[in-house]
Amino acid sequence: MPIFALKQFYTMAELRTPTELGTERIGSLLLRYALPAITAMVASSLYNIVDRAFIGHGVDALALSGLAVTFPLMNLSAAVGSMVGVGSATMISLKLGQRDNDSAQILFGNSVTLNVIVGLLFGILGLIFINPILTLFGATEITIGYARDYMAIILLGNAFTHLYFGINCILRSAGHPKKAMYATIGTVLLNTLLDYLFIMVFHWGIRGAAVATVISQVSAFAWQCVQLSDKNELIHLKRGTFRLRVDLVRNMLTIGLSPCLMNAASCLVVLIINRSLLTQGGDLAIGAFSIVNSISFVFIMITMGINQAMQPIAGYNYGARKYDRVTKVLRISIVFATIVMSVGFTVGEFLSVPCVRIFTKDPQLTEIAVNGMHINFLVFPLIGFQMVTGNFFQSIGMPGKSILMSLSRQLIILIPCLLILPKHMGIDGVWYSLPLSDALSVLLAAVLLYTQMRKFHKTTPQVN
Repeated sequence: MPIFALKQFYTMAELRTPTELGTERIGSLLLRYALPAITAMVASSLYNIVDRAFIGHGVDALALSGLAVTFPLMNLSAAVGSMVGVGSATMISLKLGQRDNDSAQILFGNSVTLNVIVGLLFGILGLIFINPILTLFGATEITIGYARDYMAIILLGNAFTHLYFGINCILRSAGHPKKAMYATIGTVLLNTLLDYLFIMVFHWGIRGAAVATVISQVSAFAWQCVQLSDKNELIHLKRGTFRLRVDLVRNMLTIGLSPCLMNAASCLVVLIINRSLLTQGGDLAIGAFSIVNSISFVFIMITMGINQAMQPIAGYNYGARKYDRVTKVLRISIVFATIVMSVGFTVGEFLSVPCVRIFTKDPQLTEIAVNGMHINFLVFPLIGFQMVTGNFFQSIGMPGKSILMSLSRQLIILIPCLLILPKHMGIDGVWYSLPLSDALSVLLAAVLLYTQMRKFHKTTPQVN
């Protein structure tokens, strides 16, 4: 698409109201929401690659291992934040679909207040117990200095992180995917520039990466506040909406419980993975996991962009009882997600060496990461279906099914695999646990989705 046409496409999209979610053709609607969401997610995943590449080349290979040790704690922070951000965004979509704009506005104000409270509490507690937490997550005497230097700065800015991500979810739900995209891209570009300045020029080491992250997120949040000061928008910063209402908070947290538990389970899983890798392969094995994660996240984040585009469409139309449109957006999203993850499979199996060398030239670290990448990407073509299905149940206000899918994969399947396979297969047992759990969780997703689709087909006929 030519640049001028793309600009016109986005401009027209931004002028439409959220009611278009219930009338516009599903294919073009999903594309309009998906393009900015995917652009933002790709930018975010590229930030992870650039950030870790600067650390790998500008500090050293063990700094990557120290960074990887912080992942469980960041997952736990994301878990708490997503309970507010995703829960409020889903509720806002449903209320807009029901034409209850006043409740949607109050939900937004409550989400801002709740994000501040949760972000501050998590940051304070994390700083108080940072050393024992990082040790629990796999830090050794060699890597804990890197991990502590990075995470202490991140925790200081934790409230802004929660606000930034939470408001971006709401911007998409309120019919402004373009603004959410700008916030993410701006954060990524600023963070990349500051990474180079702080790490390669000022030689601040891993602290420089953390400072760059916090500054970029604070800047993005300030820009979001400016955008949300427009009183002509359905959702904006408004006095009288920030006092917490127990009923709304309860509903937000209930719906947001699914992604919260998903991320909390991920925290436990990464903890076990780190400790298993440390036992089987040492500190460099943890660094290899960081590299494999960075590459896989490119494709996972694209799929998440598709999910983010689907969420307001599915939520709005489910609230409006237009079940035929709900079914159609789900079907198209699954097809797109499967294509994306199939491309990821191809990259993981055939281009692993050049991908790993983006992060490090260390031959031992490269060998471990390439082997892990080959195994980890084995069932990628199936993961798109599973991710979209889980997000679908969350989008239509059925958190129970989404929670069941998440906890089944993480706790019932993956953790036993991580505890058993490494004893018989060594470090390969850690890697093989991941695709095995993904394959089995797809079966559960298929059963739950088939049951729900039968209910939709009985309720309404299929139309365009």
